[in-house]
Parts: sequence; structure tokens; C-alpha cells
Amino acid sequence: MIDVENVDFHADHIFTNTGTLHHIEVVDDLENYPVVERGRKIRNEVYGTEGSNVNFVEQVDNNTFDIRTYERGVEDETLACGTGITAAAIAVHKIGKTDNNTVNLNAVGGKLNVSFEVIDNVYKNVILTGPAQFVFEGNFKIN
Repeated sequence: MIDVENVDFHADHIFTNTGTLHHIEVVDDLENYPVVERGRKIRNEVYGTEGSNVNFVEQVDNNTFDIRTYERGVEDETLACGTGITAAAIAVHKIGKTDNNTVNLNAVGGKLNVSFEVIDNVYKNVILTGPAQFVFEGNFKIN
């Protein structure tokens, strides 16, 4: 993944770019959280035409977080988003929710982890790891 220099703090969220724009909020009761409704509202009302992906995370333990993502372009919740998982891991580290440089994240589509080094306040050598799984096959005809 790319190096991440800027992690912006706001009263109710963190914002960063990990290859695409990501808005991250730490929430409670993620399982019942209105991801699509809240994500769509933030994506459109806060970020306008360009939009932003919106990630909601809940802390499970010192080094593990659950994550759900509303993805712009898809305009719905996705099973997993690599840049979003990376953004969330960096965000929770930056705000002190974990002090580990490998963060475990449980997405709807599976368990992933993000490791990194912090050098001069820049997140470097960012590595996203986890299983890859075939989830869809389709055919279409081009006229």
C-alpha cells in the first residue's frame, strides 16, 4: 500500500487518503449500525460530488477492530475494501486506540491485517494481508 503522510482529525471522524479518500468513524454496536444510510449521507453531504468512502469501526480488543464500509461508486456497503481497511488501521493507531504496528480488522468479507512502520510521523511499509476469495463470475456480450 502507499505511504500515508496526512491523517486529519475532526471532532467526530478521521480523514486520510490511502490511495483513495477515506472518512473513518469509531462507533459502538457496529453490527446494528446503519452503515448504508449514514455512509450515503456522509459521502454526499460532507464530500459532495467527489465523495469519499466511509468506514465505521468498533474496537474489539487492544489490537482488533470490526469494520464496515460504505464505498463510493458502489454506493452501498461492500464486503471489504483494502484501502479502507488500511485507512482504518492507520486511523485507530494514530488516535491511540492501539499501540501495535500490526492491526487486525474483521470485515464482513473476512479477517485482514495491516502492518506498518511509523517513521518521522509517516506511515511507511504499509502491508495489507489476508485471504483472497473468488466471489463472483459473470459473462456479458459486447455488440
